[in-house]
Amino acid sequence: MAGQLKEVRNRIKSTQGTQQITKAMKMVSAAKLRRAQDAITQMRPYANKLQDMLSNIVGSLEGDINLALAETRPVNNVLLIVITSDRGLCGGYNANVVKLAKATIADKYPTQKITIWNIGKKGFESLSKSGYNTNAAYKDIFLDLKFENVQEAAKAAMNAFADKEFDAIEIIYSEFKNAATQEFKAEPFLPIPKISAAANKKKVDFIFEPEKTVLVNELMPKILNTQLFKAVLDANASEHGARMTAMDKASENANELLKSLKISYNRARQAAITTELTEIVSGAAALNG
Repeated sequence: MAGQLKEVRNRIKSTQGTQQITKAMKMVSAAKLRRAQDAITQMRPYANKLQDMLSNIVGSLEGDINLALAETRPVNNVLLIVITSDRGLCGGYNANVVKLAKATIADKYPTQKITIWNIGKKGFESLSKSGYNTNAAYKDIFLDLKFENVQEAAKAAMNAFADKEFDAIEIIYSEFKNAATQEFKAEPFLPIPKISAAANKKKVDFIFEPEKTVLVNELMPKILNTQLFKAVLDANASEHGARMTAMDKASENANELLKSLKISYNRARQAAITTELTEIVSGAAALNG
């Protein structure tokens, strides 16, 4: 009985220690989430508007200009830029991104040659173990998250597409909604999707200054750099939101476990006291007899 009491006490102590860790991690994630959320909420409207504008302009050119980054060709070689986190303990966040990447390959590109560029270590580790052709050149971007590092990856992808190494490029990431909700998306990166005139209720007339070849070729790389940076910021905020939620649930579960263990401990202690009293009474009765 004494051994059982000691075991329950040790479990209570261990659970309390774990609960302290999960609470601390929740507070750290909440602080990081606030900064990450501010960054993406300020960036998203600007990036979305630029992306829409680029698609609209490219669609309005109606084939009178040769744009290497908007060239549509038969898809044989595909590049997926998969954005996950460097660390775990964030619920099903990384698993869901990897799952979407595998589903995209199976559904959209079952016969094409697939190359994966990973941003984030968890995705690289998971997809490498699954036997996919992965590239770790940009997996450590989150160690020093800034526009210049993301721009380097975007430029490499644009150059590879222009050189016809890849016929289609997609970004797979998690779009941040709120701390408890993320939307996992596979977003086309290249070729630049066009908005046809028929798709627009109102055709937009652009006046190009300088000449449209110069202007569009200058705008394209900048807007695509911004698009990838937005996806990385979304993923960063999603990671911290998922971790904060996971640590909050872990703290609640630890609290429920502590209640259960304390009930078990009290029952065992009462049983031990009852046994000792029974032994004392039995011994006294035997002596009197």
